[in-house]
Amino acid sequence: MTPNSLPISRLWRLAEEHPDAVTAALCGILVILGSLALQFGWPGVAVLILPAAYVIGGYSSTREGLTTLFQERELDVDLLMIVAALGAAGLGLWRQEYHLIVDGAVLILIFAISGALEGYAMQRTERSIRSLMSLTADTARVVMYGGERFVAIDKLEIGDYILVKPGEIIPTDAIIIEGYSAIDQASITGESMPVEKTSGDEVYAGTINGVGALKLEVHKTPESSLIQRVIRLVQEAQTAAPPSQMFVEKFERGYAKLIVGLGLLLATLPPFVLGWNWEETIYRALIFLVVASPCALMASIMPALLSGIANGARQGILFKSGAQLEMIGKVRAIAFDKTGTLTTGKPEVIQIVPAAGSTEAEVLQLAAALEAHSEHAIASSIVSAAQQQQLPLSTATDVQAKIGQGIVGKVNYQIIAIGKAEFVEATSELTQISQQLQAEGKTVVWVAKNDRLLGIIAVADTIRPEAAATVKRLQKLGVEHIIMLTGDNEQTAQHIARQLGIKEVYAELLPEDKVQAIKQLQTQYQTVAMVGDGINDAPALAQASVGIAMGISGSDVALETADIVLMADKLEQLAKAISLGRRAQNVVKQNIVFALSCIVLLLAANFFGNITMPFGVIGHEGSTVIVTLSGLRLLRN
Repeated sequence: MTPNSLPISRLWRLAEEHPDAVTAALCGILVILGSLALQFGWPGVAVLILPAAYVIGGYSSTREGLTTLFQERELDVDLLMIVAALGAAGLGLWRQEYHLIVDGAVLILIFAISGALEGYAMQRTERSIRSLMSLTADTARVVMYGGERFVAIDKLEIGDYILVKPGEIIPTDAIIIEGYSAIDQASITGESMPVEKTSGDEVYAGTINGVGALKLEVHKTPESSLIQRVIRLVQEAQTAAPPSQMFVEKFERGYAKLIVGLGLLLATLPPFVLGWNWEETIYRALIFLVVASPCALMASIMPALLSGIANGARQGILFKSGAQLEMIGKVRAIAFDKTGTLTTGKPEVIQIVPAAGSTEAEVLQLAAALEAHSEHAIASSIVSAAQQQQLPLSTATDVQAKIGQGIVGKVNYQIIAIGKAEFVEATSELTQISQQLQAEGKTVVWVAKNDRLLGIIAVADTIRPEAAATVKRLQKLGVEHIIMLTGDNEQTAQHIARQLGIKEVYAELLPEDKVQAIKQLQTQYQTVAMVGDGINDAPALAQASVGIAMGISGSDVALETADIVLMADKLEQLAKAISLGRRAQNVVKQNIVFALSCIVLLLAANFFGNITMPFGVIGHEGSTVIVTLSGLRLLRN
C-alpha cells in the first residue's frame, strides 16, 4: 500500500458515508475559489471554476427535478431552484456582472447544505426507528440430541428447543420450559424494570435475558414474533403519508405551476407597467422563484410525525402510521372493552367465606385438589391461590366434570363437590352473602364435602391497577366522553364501571353491537377511539377513527386491525399517546404558520426591499432547516 493510498481510501469512505455533506463541501470550496478569482480580477478563471460548482452542487436536484417533470408531468421545487440559479448565471454573463454567477452558485450551495442538514436531521429519527432492527439476533442456540447447534433464526421451526444463556438476546418468541430469570423487556414493551419469568411464561424476541439460563420451546414461527410485527409496522409507518402530508403534496403540485406562471409574468410585465429595466426585472423574477418555493412548507409535517412515531416506539406505543399520530390527538370520545383491557382478563380468588365449622384454608385446599384436574380459567385461579398460600394439595381421585355445573371427586375417600349452588345442593346459610358477591360482579363457587357445605369462593376478573387513574387522566386531558363496551353481564359491567368512574356502560354486546355503538358515538363526536384486545373487538377497532390494541394480551386479529398498539399492556400509555398526538398537531401547525410567514415576508422584501439572491436563498433554505429541526422536538418526551 502506497503512503497516499490510506488517506485516499479514507476520503472515499467518507464520501460514501456522507455523500450530501461531501458534495456541499466541494461545492462550497469551488464557490469560494470562484469568488476569490473575481476579487483578484480574474473573471476568466472564475467562469471556469463556478460552472463546476453548479454541476457538483446541483446535479442531484436537477436529476430529481427532471425525473419528476418527465415521468410525473409535474414541476418540482428542486427544478425551480436550478432554473433560478441558471437564470442568475445567464443574466450575469449577459450583463458581464459576474457576481450574479456567484449569486447563482451560492443558491445551489445553500440548497446543497440545506439538503445535507435535512438529511442529518431525518437520520436522527430514522436511527431511532432502525434501532429496532438491531434487537433481533441472527442465530439461536438450538438444543438437539448430542449437543447444541447454532441455527439461523429463519430456519427455526415450531417445537424446537432453544437455550438462552445469561445476558443474551432472546432470539424469537417462545415459552419457558426450564429455568427462571428476570427479562429486560424495555426494548419491546417500554417497561423500565426487568420482569421475572419462569416455566410456562412467554418471552419475546429482542428482549434481554438476566442472570438465569433458560430453556425455551418455539411456539410460533419467527416471522410472526412480536418484534418482527413491530418492525414491519414501523417500516410501513415510514412510507405511509398522513392526510396533512398528502394535502400539502397535492397543494405543492398546483402551487409550483402557479409560481412558474407568476414568475413568467414578473419577468415580462414590470418593464411595461412599473418601468423597471429588463435586468432588474429578470433578477427579481429569479429571486421570486427562490423565495416563493414551498420547501419549508413541505418539511413542516413528515419530520415532526416521524419523530413522534419514534418517540412513541421508545415508550412502548406503536403508531402504525403518521396519520394515526395525527388522529389520536383529535380524539373526543373513547370506548373501552372491559375484559382484558380495563381488567386483567385473568380471574383471581378475591374472597373465601367458610361455613360454620370450616376454615378458609380447608375450603381452598379441597377445592384446589379437584380443580387441579380442570383447565378452566376459574379452576386455574383457585389452584394458583392455594399455591400462593403454600397449601399442600391432596390427590383427588374419580374426578368428573359436569359441563355447566361443576366438578366432583374424592379426596381422602371423602366426596367433594364444587360448582353452582344447586349442583352441590347447598343450604341457604351463605345465600345472602353469595347474592351480595354476585351483585359486585364476582363469580361464586360453592364447595361441599359429603353433602355438607364447606363454604364459597368468590372469583373475579380484577381491574388493572392503572385503569382508574387512566380514566381520570383522560378526563383531565379533555376527552369529552368515555364509555365501556362489553359482552359481559350488566351487573358485572356496572360494578366495574362504578369503580373506574365510567358513567355510560353497554353490556351483553355481540361484536356487531360494539360496531353500532362506535358508529353512534361518531355521529356525535366525530373522532372516536376504541381500546380492545380480543378477536370480538376487531370489528369495532376497524370502525373506530383510531383503533388501539393491547400489545401483550391482544389477539393477533386485534393487533393487525388496530391503528395503535400499547406494547406493554399499560393503559397509562393511552394518555401519553393522546398527549403525543396533540403535541404533534401543535408542532405541525407552528411549522406551517412559520413556513408561510417566511414566504410572505421574503416575497414582500423582494418587491419592496430589493433583497439580493443570496439573502433570499438564506431566508428560504434557513426556514426549511428550522422547521425540520422544529419537528425533531417530538423526539423528546
